[in-house]
Amino acid sequence: MRDAYHEELDALTDRLVEMTRLVRSAISRATTALLDSDLQLAESVISQDEEVNRIYKEIETSIYDLMARQQPVAVDLRMVITALRMGSDLERMGDLAEHVAKITRLRHPDSAIPPEIRSTILEMGQIAERLVTKAGSCVASRDVEAAMELEQDDDEMDRLHRRLFRVLLAKDSTYGVEQAIDVTLIGRYYERYADHAVRVARDVVYLVTGSHPQDLA
Repeated sequence: MRDAYHEELDALTDRLVEMTRLVRSAISRATTALLDSDLQLAESVISQDEEVNRIYKEIETSIYDLMARQQPVAVDLRMVITALRMGSDLERMGDLAEHVAKITRLRHPDSAIPPEIRSTILEMGQIAERLVTKAGSCVASRDVEAAMELEQDDDEMDRLHRRLFRVLLAKDSTYGVEQAIDVTLIGRYYERYADHAVRVARDVVYLVTGSHPQDLA
């Protein structure tokens, strides 16, 4: 019975890692679709978000079942609690990638991204990918040191987010209201995506140590 129980706990980790792969692919494809005004690619991101949602529902169901049957304690209890939180963050990351894709669809065949900020958006997409890749590795390996590094890695996303606002608020800005709203939303989606990746990493720290990252600094 105990072997089966721990196999179920291990399966939660496997599902979480699979979610990180899916949301990494989603933000990568959403960024490409946004920059290339690729409607077909954007639609694929939107439709495939259902797979992320499905896995999250499986995680939820498994956790509630485990709680009822096994009444986990100590590390096992932290595992089910953090799995639920990490799954929620990853599900939200999938939603944010979908939001980026929906802006592509809304503005097609035109581009939502002005030429002068294309490089910033590309960089934000690349950082988002790196963050979720690292978060997924931390989930799989339970590497506390790497997980705590994500806080610093996220600083670069915040810097780029601030750069977008400086461009929008510049005195010589020629953006119309619609374009300014698009850029503001897109920047927010990437910034929030990164924040959720950091929260996943924080939960890895809590899972392994029983303490929150700020308590270990």
